[in-house]
Amino acid sequence: MKMTNDFPQLLSSFLLNELPIIHNQSKNTIASYRDAYVQLLKYIESEKGISSDKIRVTDLTVTAIEEFLKWLEVEKGNSISTRNQRLAAIRSLFHYIQKNAPEYMFQCHQIIGIPFKKTEKRVIGFLNEEKTRELLAAPSTDTARGLRDQALLCLLYDSGARVQELADIRIRDLRLDSPAQVQLTGKGRKTRSVPLMEQTVCILKEYMKRNGLDNGLNGEHPLFFNAQEKKLTRQGITYVLKKYAEQCGINDISPHQLRHTKAMHLTEANVNPIFIRDFLGHTDLKVTEIYSKTSVKMKREALKKMDTKEVIPADAKEWNEDAELMTWLKSL
Repeated sequence: MKMTNDFPQLLSSFLLNELPIIHNQSKNTIASYRDAYVQLLKYIESEKGISSDKIRVTDLTVTAIEEFLKWLEVEKGNSISTRNQRLAAIRSLFHYIQKNAPEYMFQCHQIIGIPFKKTEKRVIGFLNEEKTRELLAAPSTDTARGLRDQALLCLLYDSGARVQELADIRIRDLRLDSPAQVQLTGKGRKTRSVPLMEQTVCILKEYMKRNGLDNGLNGEHPLFFNAQEKKLTRQGITYVLKKYAEQCGINDISPHQLRHTKAMHLTEANVNPIFIRDFLGHTDLKVTEIYSKTSVKMKREALKKMDTKEVIPADAKEWNEDAELMTWLKSL
């Protein structure tokens, strides 16, 4: 017989089975979804007077969800980006409910149809080559800690890894013989192999040698670890990065910005966008194309600083208005 209050069962099954087993989602993704549902349940309890253990699917109407999203922005001060992330988690849950409890299909369809809010597209922040070299050379390799920090920063930049991908690297994920590469485990537990530059390989070899990690017996040991032999956390890696960034006069930096930096350097070196997509572990080329667009924008801004008023005729046409050029292109 079907439970009258089946929401707890559906939510539990979604978090404990659907996400980790069926969709193979990472712990971080599941934790993010869980946090969204915790906030939603707290909102329903405080604003609607329904305790979390008594909430039904029918209580989560499209109006209730829209009011919750508004509450996140107005009362909690969440950004539009955070609001959209919470909505994405809710929509995923109701996709699952729609599939497993079709009697709620119309209600689910309404909630799934709640649109994401548009956000302003920010210009991607990244370091130029000079600042990048300065940052990577900042740690003193005279100490074991300094050598570890330099190896960490160089690998973070060279691989274009996400911060969690870097934290999860084990010794066995590294191949320092030619062709040198590191295996990264990204979103959805998808793995990819990324080639490493010779300079990075030399630094990693010295770091591993000094820490006794090059004997082939420590395959499962984390590559970067603290004094307790535990792998560095995302917060620990961020701390290391910001520590040396401050020494170099670099403010407001994050590990993800170093990932952007690598992507921009590859873009400006005219590397094929498909290679950059695979290098970064993007699933869609459109995500990678933002670097090309940003780079073009920078070049355009540089050109605007030049005084071209007396060089280019005022009635000059854009290239796509050139009839002969267009005729030639269409003939290909």
